[in-house]
Amino acid sequence: MTTETITQVPAPVHSRGNRKQARRNTLIGWTFILPNFLGFLAFTLIPVVAAFALSFMEWTSFSAPKWVGLANFQRMFASDSFWIALRNTVVYALGHVPLTMALALILAMLLNRKLKGIGFFRVAIFFPYITSLVAVAVVWNMLFSPDSGPINQFLHSIGIANAPGWTSSSDWALPAVIITSVWRDMGYYMVLYLAGLQAIPTELYEAAEVDGASAWQRFWNVTIPSLRPTTFFVVVMLTVSSFKVFDLIVVMTGGGPGRSTTVLSQLIYQEGIGEGKFGYSSAISLVLFVIVLTVTVLQFKIQQRRER
Repeated sequence: MTTETITQVPAPVHSRGNRKQARRNTLIGWTFILPNFLGFLAFTLIPVVAAFALSFMEWTSFSAPKWVGLANFQRMFASDSFWIALRNTVVYALGHVPLTMALALILAMLLNRKLKGIGFFRVAIFFPYITSLVAVAVVWNMLFSPDSGPINQFLHSIGIANAPGWTSSSDWALPAVIITSVWRDMGYYMVLYLAGLQAIPTELYEAAEVDGASAWQRFWNVTIPSLRPTTFFVVVMLTVSSFKVFDLIVVMTGGGPGRSTTVLSQLIYQEGIGEGKFGYSSAISLVLFVIVLTVTVLQFKIQQRRER
């Protein structure tokens, strides 16, 4: 009778200890992210989901929520105020995004040099971005003053008799806000472009120069393609911030004169906080969310096609 001996491979001595260490590491990781996640859950995710639900309800401060289906959206699309605010938002974005990008890139290229004192100029251009927005708006309102503002005084000195009314004019108020926002934001995006420029290998420029490429050809064929990831990030961030602009317009113009600078985020505030129409304001916020999401997704699709 043959006896077969079965040899069992003993379990690793440290397997249990490894599992305990893995659980400990996981617990430590959760302790780091849990406070931020709870804040995101309480102050962002839950309010966003609630706003989506409220957009299909009628709810004021003095009544219980009542399901009304698409009534809020029908009312919104039939309102002149909504279309005016949407137009102003789009015009603001079309002015703010390309101007900020162009000036930020130009400044980054000018300051991407090893010169004495260059750090001072970098800080000086970045400083407006961290300055109080209320202070920025108040100062620029003084600069744009139609009668005593330095801007119009300069225009008068060079022979322009009919200088713009700026924030007191329905035609010039929105351009004034765009100019102010571009001046404030270009320093931040200059830093992003500056980081992108410093990451470009110098060998690419040297090779292009050896091949006889001019300064413009080196910029167009080396700098612009190398900055494509940075440019994509800048475009997305600028687009999102442009569509949700609120505080600068509230301080500078209050949405006026008339409704010439009223944007969607301000209309949401007026209808929700001002008038207490939380369902209607939630419907406007849902449309704004869809617009921003659509534009962002399109930008991602365009970027993916370029990378292919």
